[in-house]
Amino acid sequence: MAVHRRKLGKPTDQRVAMIKGLVTSFLEKGRIETTFARAKETQRAAERMITWGKRGTLDSRRRALAFITKEDVVTKLFTEIAPKFAERNGGYTRVLKLGARRGDAAEKAILELVE
Repeated sequence: MAVHRRKLGKPTDQRVAMIKGLVTSFLEKGRIETTFARAKETQRAAERMITWGKRGTLDSRRRALAFITKEDVVTKLFTEIAPKFAERNGGYTRVLKLGARRGDAAEKAILELVE
């Protein structure tokens, strides 16, 4: 899966690893707080993971396992998260802006699953 829309000030390998970690944490907890740009990139990848979870095929499970770093999170995705969105065609997550961070004025945001 291509993770290349925004560069986020990192080389490709570090950027891909960061997005994988953020997606894993997000699916594990259901909500994360990060910068706005990182939240938008994480949202893009997480929506794709949930779509794969809805398919429920062996191929989609293997694709998710290649991207998500924890097996128990993939199990949670396929058994708990994806079935909640069975009737929904996309738009599984939302990004809420929080305002600027005090130290460097970076725009903060919360990424969460839609209920």
